[in-house]
Amino acid sequence: MTEPADHQPTTTGSSQTGGAARHTPVHTVVIPPEIAMVTLLGPRDELLRTMERQFPETTIHVRGNEFHISGPSGDVALVERTIDELLAVLDGGQALNRDAVERSIQMLQAQTVERPADVLTMNIVSNRGRTIRPKTLGQKHYVDAIDEHTIVFGIGPAGTGKTYLAMAKAVAALQAKKVNRIILTRPAVEAGERLGFLPGTLNDKIDPYLRPLYDALHDMVDPESIPKLMAAGTIEVAPLAYMRGRAQPLDAMVLTPEGFRAIGDLMVGDLVTGSDGRPTPVIGVYPQGRRRIYRVTTEDGASTRACGEHLWTVRTPSDTRRGTHRVLRTHEMIGSLRRHRHHQYELPVMGPAEMIPLDVPMDPYALGRLLGDRVGSTARARRAGVVDDGALGRRTAVQERVPDTIPGEYLVNSLAVRVAVLQGLCDGRAEPMLGAAGSGVVRFDAAGMPDGRDDVVHLAGSLGGTADRADADILDIRLPEGIAPFRLARKAAAYERTGGGRPRRFVESIEPLGEAETVCIQVLAEDSLYVTDDFIVTHNTLNDAFIILDEAQNTSPEQMKMFLTRLGFGSKMVVTGDVTQVDLPGGVQSGLRIVQDILDGIEDVHFSMLTAQDVVRHRLVGDIVDAYGRWDAAQQGGRIAREHRRAQRD
Repeated sequence: MTEPADHQPTTTGSSQTGGAARHTPVHTVVIPPEIAMVTLLGPRDELLRTMERQFPETTIHVRGNEFHISGPSGDVALVERTIDELLAVLDGGQALNRDAVERSIQMLQAQTVERPADVLTMNIVSNRGRTIRPKTLGQKHYVDAIDEHTIVFGIGPAGTGKTYLAMAKAVAALQAKKVNRIILTRPAVEAGERLGFLPGTLNDKIDPYLRPLYDALHDMVDPESIPKLMAAGTIEVAPLAYMRGRAQPLDAMVLTPEGFRAIGDLMVGDLVTGSDGRPTPVIGVYPQGRRRIYRVTTEDGASTRACGEHLWTVRTPSDTRRGTHRVLRTHEMIGSLRRHRHHQYELPVMGPAEMIPLDVPMDPYALGRLLGDRVGSTARARRAGVVDDGALGRRTAVQERVPDTIPGEYLVNSLAVRVAVLQGLCDGRAEPMLGAAGSGVVRFDAAGMPDGRDDVVHLAGSLGGTADRADADILDIRLPEGIAPFRLARKAAAYERTGGGRPRRFVESIEPLGEAETVCIQVLAEDSLYVTDDFIVTHNTLNDAFIILDEAQNTSPEQMKMFLTRLGFGSKMVVTGDVTQVDLPGGVQSGLRIVQDILDGIEDVHFSMLTAQDVVRHRLVGDIVDAYGRWDAAQQGGRIAREHRRAQRD
């Protein structure tokens, strides 16, 4: 016998006479007195009857707390080990039932490495006194695979617990803080025109497809906390179409080391700018067709456009206090942009952008000083301290050759060039101030330079700062720590005293703009963020998330590729489905049926194949699945035979 957990039954051997000289060995298993026999035998000895049915050539008698077993030696040994395993299951705090007994015997007969008790007492997550556990060896292997691999495919018939166990692992990972969010999705096969004819709102139309996911979630998480988790973006339940719809219009601009480019012109391998200001390659480009577009505007006047499902990394005031963040879709922020008159959603601000160095015809600081004074009075020039009265004529002649705006080669250049231009501008036209939030502000006088004003805003943004554009003549510029806006000693010292270095950006408004052709990109940056119009930081890949795609047999190959390439850093994906129940329109191939051939041999991708032996619904379900499997095999064999006979006749 194997070692039980705590309660060791005692096994003895004896014999009884059956005939003149024939002896049948009888083994006695003594159950410790602290074990209530009814828990081991079941109501009306149901569990004892189950063991007897499984070993028809073995006789099992129970007297008091003793089992007396006789029959073929191999069967007797298996009965003893079954009792041993059932005691271990009881010791693990789990009640016994007919399924547990049958599955324990099946595993023992199969001589598996794992003990049945280890399988049946493996806890995944508990809620309101209910514990979710694997119930079969195949299920345990599936759960172990989820722990050991980044992408796991759970493929098998209905009732094998593919989605339910994946959901339990997702909740456990969230509770253990291994991920920051759970994303649950499944394809809505009718999500095209026919879905549009259904009555009700969009949520009314898609809820039937997502209901099984909601039901499983309610079994594992307190129902009253689910709305809060979904409002915070911690749990997202959405159709697969929403996963692909995180997109921007084709003419939305994306920052690159060579300046802004239209997102519709980007290709895999192109470099764009990440949230840290450094280049990161594009690793995916996915056209999304026409989508409803919104303009997202920040309180400093910056704006960009995106679809309602586009993702944003944001911090609410409570997130800021906890040092955390959340990821929300565009439409999830609508209607909640302010709370108690304060902005609710703060966006990350880009670090100073790294750009390709270029040669320039004029010293950038000198250009900035001259530009700052290009439109201004002689008194302004004298206050700037650049020239004296004798030099004013010569300076005026130089100014006539200075452009009204900052040339492009100065705006898209190395960090040193851009900082020098800004310093020249600020030394001539700005003063250090103390902002309302107690941080340092550069108050820039943009009067008389309407064209150059936008260049200054652009310059500040490229350096990781913000510029409030509420006043036509005044820009309040906030710059990150390490970017010095002044060279003049007086101004530089005053700026240091204000403690500059805290640019912030909040969502001010989200307004619908109609529809447009869209595309989404995936970048290799660790946080999956990239920089779009007006240096706004955004993203559409899923980091630190546990993502489950259910009913994956109803995805097309293109949808499957789209989903898998959404994988972000620190994330885990589980894809579940039954390849025998494809509901796709005729002629559309199932992405789940071909994905194993495509991903064969890729490290950290695992395929768990569940069978009828892993069905944990009513015991008849497994028999039905087996019966259909035999029928399908017979039909296939018949077709092959008919084709062979036809070929011989031809």
